[in-house]
Amino acid sequence: MAIAALPLLPPARLAPLASGYGAVRRAEHRRVLAGAILVLALALLSGWVAEVDPALLWERGSHFFGYFARILTLEAGPHAGSLVLRDPAEWFWGLPRWLALLGDTVLMAYVGTLLGCLGGFALGLLSAANIVRSAPLRWGVKRVLEFCRTVPEVVFALIFVIAFGLGPLPGVLAIAIHTLGAQGKLFSEIVENIDMKPVEGATAAGASWAGMARFAVVPQVLPGFLSYALLRFEVNVRGAAVLGFVGAGGIGQDLVEAVRKFYYNDVAALLVLIILTVTLIDAGTGWLRRRLLGAA
Repeated sequence: MAIAALPLLPPARLAPLASGYGAVRRAEHRRVLAGAILVLALALLSGWVAEVDPALLWERGSHFFGYFARILTLEAGPHAGSLVLRDPAEWFWGLPRWLALLGDTVLMAYVGTLLGCLGGFALGLLSAANIVRSAPLRWGVKRVLEFCRTVPEVVFALIFVIAFGLGPLPGVLAIAIHTLGAQGKLFSEIVENIDMKPVEGATAAGASWAGMARFAVVPQVLPGFLSYALLRFEVNVRGAAVLGFVGAGGIGQDLVEAVRKFYYNDVAALLVLIILTVTLIDAGTGWLRRRLLGAA
């Protein structure tokens, strides 16, 4: 069935509509331009307050790329002066030791993520307003979570290094505490968006609070919990490498030593290992998250 075309408006009626549309578009363009000018002005003001020197940035900016050129040039061996790819054996001379340290870093992230997510799971349930009626309890738990995720991991690591000495333990504890705070907040928000009908049914049947949480809440939120836990593991692998800078174990200790002693090739090799490890973990955990969310 053919659809009849709408007749065109006569010019006398079309002109006011076109004029009004043009006025609206011009007003929108003015708002966009004003917003862009405001953002630029605020950026310039922020740079002035922070004493950012554009001239210095322009003058020294090329040094940033020069550093990468330096770390990718061999400094020793028969191919000194060539790109590091010319002699991979010389470039990755410490590979067995670095792989062991990298394994320590991944294990630190794994154990810290596991402990932090378990604690965040419990505190996330206790801070959810839809299943916990005690306002003082929720308030106290939320303040604990805020403290744990507000203090940087590096600060926790420094404290634990002073208490327990150098090694992986301070890193594990720092990651676990920070993960507890961050994951507890996420888990609480997931719980507060569940379907309450199973909760009401379990409560009406006489289930205890723990029983209600076990059979009415956990089945609904478990896929989301696991997905966030895997995502946090990715973040913690990167964090564990940084914590080595303060003596908390792992490959970060060798990385900061190479930076301080200007072992440019070692810096490049360690960065490549860290990047490859994070890439593989991202790919693996991303695949697991998709499977978990698809099965939910």
